[in-house]
Amino acid sequence: MSVADVLFTGGSVFTGSGEPLEGHAVAVTGGRIAAVVPEAEASALVGEGTRVVELGGALLSPGFQDAHIHPVGGGVELLQCNLTDARDADEAVATVAAYAAANPDESWILGGGWSMDHFPGGAPVRALLDAIVPDRPVLLSSRDHHSTWANTAAMRIAGVDATTADPEDGRIERESDGHPAGTFHEGAAELFASVRPPIDPELVYRGLLRAQDELIALGITGWQDALIGTAAGVPDAYEAYLRALDEGALKVHVVGAQWWERSGGLEQVAEMVRRREELRALGHGDRFTLGTTKIMVDGVAENQTAAMLTPYRDAHGHDTHNHGLSFVDPALLAEAVTALDAEGQQVHMHALGDRAVREGLDAVAAARAANGPSDGRHHLAHLQIVAEAETARFAELDAVANLQMLWATHEDQIDELTLPFLQDGQEARQYPFGDLVRGGARLAAGSDWPVSTADPIAAIHIAVTRVAPGVEAGPLAGAHQRLDLTTALAAYTSGTAYVNHRDHDTGYVREGYLANLVVLEPNPFTVPVDDLYRTTVASTWIEGEAVHHRTALPSTAQSATA
Repeated sequence: MSVADVLFTGGSVFTGSGEPLEGHAVAVTGGRIAAVVPEAEASALVGEGTRVVELGGALLSPGFQDAHIHPVGGGVELLQCNLTDARDADEAVATVAAYAAANPDESWILGGGWSMDHFPGGAPVRALLDAIVPDRPVLLSSRDHHSTWANTAAMRIAGVDATTADPEDGRIERESDGHPAGTFHEGAAELFASVRPPIDPELVYRGLLRAQDELIALGITGWQDALIGTAAGVPDAYEAYLRALDEGALKVHVVGAQWWERSGGLEQVAEMVRRREELRALGHGDRFTLGTTKIMVDGVAENQTAAMLTPYRDAHGHDTHNHGLSFVDPALLAEAVTALDAEGQQVHMHALGDRAVREGLDAVAAARAANGPSDGRHHLAHLQIVAEAETARFAELDAVANLQMLWATHEDQIDELTLPFLQDGQEARQYPFGDLVRGGARLAAGSDWPVSTADPIAAIHIAVTRVAPGVEAGPLAGAHQRLDLTTALAAYTSGTAYVNHRDHDTGYVREGYLANLVVLEPNPFTVPVDDLYRTTVASTWIEGEAVHHRTALPSTAQSATA
């Protein structure tokens, strides 16, 4: 066996499934894992140029992969008016005021990250913005990007007033006289599309590189970008990815999910296949691919646009006529998924309400009936409310459950803006991870950043406990919906590698696989579950190179530490 370029020793090894290996070392040569051997045999792999990484009891794991993320939008938001750190409405307003003062030459104030639970009814009003920025238009996306906060100047430029009707795929919050109050949900945000200035391509590129740095520091070595295209003011990342490839700046591997315009039809299938093949012909290999299509089936529960089987209730507990929104007619959805599947295109569906989940699974079932089995690896993301009868259908249809684990806990947004407006018994159906596992579903995991933190450890903590640090309420939907640590960690590594069609060379610590690795300290398998969130990324490795380290790596051979 040849001498290793890098040797990891002195810790546990999570291979991508099952319990970690103890007493084993991992050798890396030429950017790939060359051997996983007992520690007693490791000395034979050490030569003069070998970098020996002493783990000191830390855990070596496959690098994390995020199955549903918006990195370019997140990176751009970090460079614009960023409200994600605001702890309440006053801080959000103060942040906008400070940004406007610091950027007097910007004709529009753009950004986002405000949290719905900071404002009454989840809907901030224009008056708050008018008081601090009366003379320039302001447009700010909510943290979940399903609502937009606008001031009066922005409405005036867009021609939005009391006579503006709600679009079919959205809703406008209104004042008593019918004038828009300042919050625009879902498709209503598109009322500003014709006047909102485009984001400069240089800023888009800077946003991608900023996001890559942020995500690598969290141990993320690959992802599925859930929006390649233009929607809700998010810039199309396609050209930025191509530039990063051309300049050798893209370190991670990326699957791009092409955006399905819900106002369009089946003609989009041919265009997506054309674009996929066009990218393939450029010869970049599988560092960046476009073999996925993203379809928004519904909205979100906190603004009552998630598609539900039963009606939402009003603030007094009475049934309304609102069942949420299906953005794509179920019949067209089934046709689209069938056509995409036939063309070898993976389908990635946003499905949050129980009716949306059913419609998404029905569409996969239609594709299976028409085309037979395929290697599409179609997946449904978010899955906040899943009817008990639907959980076993994931395995039956070979559909992957794409979990955003961080959300499966009691917190203000779900406790104040969602649960009070759902029917009795639906709290027990929130994020039913345990039921999905018992039904045989294959799991992947993602963050939906910048909707919430991209930190996989924070998400895994909640998947295992169903309780966020500092929350006194019990586990959301009950302890039986928890995941064990090996299952949660596998979802974030080998599970997402499977979804990304990268399980042949990533997602596992196996001989011949790319050395895309993360060192976690302390080893999460050795700490109490309530302390899982305290685990941090000591270092991130891509193809055998250390691309992130908490402290500077020693440059001398045979002396590096984790």
